[in-house]
Amino acid sequence: MAIKWTEELATGVSVIDDQHKELFRRINGLLDACSCGRGKEELSTVMCFLDEYVVTHFAEEEASMQQHNYPDYAAHKALHEEFNRNFANLREQFMTDGPAVHVVIKTNHVVVEWLTSHIKRVDRALGTFLKSRP
Repeated sequence: MAIKWTEELATGVSVIDDQHKELFRRINGLLDACSCGRGKEELSTVMCFLDEYVVTHFAEEEASMQQHNYPDYAAHKALHEEFNRNFANLREQFMTDGPAVHVVIKTNHVVVEWLTSHIKRVDRALGTFLKSRP
């Protein structure tokens, strides 16, 4: 089942929203592959993308927060660090078990659930703050 980008997820900051949309596109590629029985093959591609994405995306968000003296910077950064730890565990499981079905399922669970929750609660608040800045 694909995850759908909606305006409810928009932060109003185009660079952040564009990065989130690309992440949705990649995760949907994995979900589509899973529904066609190709999840194991697609997982490697998605893991490589996520390795790069989380570093770049989180760094850009955090730099923007610091530049604009975002009052919830520490809490937001802590959530990024928590995701990084969870993703490191997921990556380790992928390296150990390969693209096994349980790793595909766990990837969907960890990334999709965290992503939608984080964007709705935390990134939208950041977007509101950033849009209010001169």
